[in-house]
Amino acid sequence: MKQEFTITVYTENQIGLLNRIAIIFSRRKINIDSMNTSPSEIENIHRFTILIDETEEVVRKVCRQIEKQVEVLKVYFNTNDEVVWQEMALYKVSTDEVAEKVKVERLLRECGARVVAIRKDFTVFETTGHREETDRLIKELEPFGLIEFVRSARIAIIKESHGFHEKLKEFEQKEPGEEVIENEFLNQQQEVFSM
Repeated sequence: MKQEFTITVYTENQIGLLNRIAIIFSRRKINIDSMNTSPSEIENIHRFTILIDETEEVVRKVCRQIEKQVEVLKVYFNTNDEVVWQEMALYKVSTDEVAEKVKVERLLRECGARVVAIRKDFTVFETTGHREETDRLIKELEPFGLIEFVRSARIAIIKESHGFHEKLKEFEQKEPGEEVIENEFLNQQQEVFSM
């Protein structure tokens, strides 16, 4: 049975990786509902948050494919119950409509919207929440002349996660890397660099 899954991918920040991950989905004819990339809690490690509507079996296969990419460190997938998530939305409406109609102002307060820009011809509001909440405000604003609407990609935190940096520490303890010897031949400059 298909359901929404949030896929979290921890990666090194490499050019072209986003394209290779997107190709994994397009080859399988899987539509990405939203994708967000951002820095993670670990320096130089990025986090992709991908939302898809698929069966668990398909999601498992896709995650295994993504994890095969050299720059990918770890991939997790979770249902909506297993993550805390939000999306941000911006709404542009006529300033005259907002100023004249007290109902719009009350509606925006009830939805927790805040003003981010006021101009003579338009006002922009912002809300954060689940998709149903941002969709509800679209329907409510349409009669008052909704000029423009945009919603961000999902951002999510895994409820049962202790942070990816803990996993990295565990990995380092199990399989420590070789000690790096810097400037190994520095004291032999004449012999090494002479022609």
